[in-house]
Amino acid sequence: MSIQFAPDDLEIERRVEALLFAAAGPLSAAEIARRLPEGADVGGAISALRERYQNRGVELECVADRWRFRTAADLSFMMTEEREEPRRLSKAALETLAIIAYHQPCTRAEIESVRGVSLSKGTLDLLLEMGFVKLKGRRRTPGRPVTYATADRFLEHFSLASLYDLPGVAEMKAAGLLDLSIPVGFEVPDPTRSGDSDDETPLLPGEEDSPEFAQDFVSED
Repeated sequence: MSIQFAPDDLEIERRVEALLFAAAGPLSAAEIARRLPEGADVGGAISALRERYQNRGVELECVADRWRFRTAADLSFMMTEEREEPRRLSKAALETLAIIAYHQPCTRAEIESVRGVSLSKGTLDLLLEMGFVKLKGRRRTPGRPVTYATADRFLEHFSLASLYDLPGVAEMKAAGLLDLSIPVGFEVPDPTRSGDSDDETPLLPGEEDSPEFAQDFVSED
C-alpha cells in the first residue's frame, strides 16, 4: 500500500507554472484550480511566480482576471521584424492613373467622365501620396478646378524613359488593357501634351499641398 503525500507549496507553484506555459490563452484562478489538488493555494503560487519572474525575459501578467506569461515589454523589439510591404493599387486607382497618364493634364471631373463613374474617396489622395501623380495647375473655367498629371515616380515605377514610351492602342489591346469593342474612331490621346496650356494657370506657391474639395453632391462609390 503506497502512501501519497499532498504536494507542498513549491510543487503547486511548479504545476501552476507548467499550466500557464502550456495554455493556449490566459487562465483564470478557477481554471487553474480545477487541475490542481483540492485546497491548493493557487493565489499563493501565482504571487510567488510573479515575484520569481519579475524583471526576467518573460513576466507573469493579469489580463481580464486571467493570467498568462508574456515577453517583457522592454524586450518586445527583439520579437518584431521589419519588412517592406509593397502597396497594391486597386482597379479604380489603376484606371485613374491610366486616364491621367493619357489625358494629362486633366481635372477630377474629366477623369470621372472618362471612367463613367464617380471617383472613390481617397483614390487621388493615394496616388498623390505614393508619388505617381502631382497637381499640375488650375483650369481657367468656373470653379478653377485643379488639374492632375503624372510625376517622375510614375515613370520610375513602370520603367518608362518618358511619356513617349507609353504603349499605343495596338499594344494596349494586345495586352488586354483595352476592350476589343472600342468605339469607332477612338484614339488614345497624346500623353506628351502635358506642358502648360492656354486654358490652365500654374499653381501658386503652397497650393501644391492644399487639398481639393469636391464641389458636387454626387455620391461616391
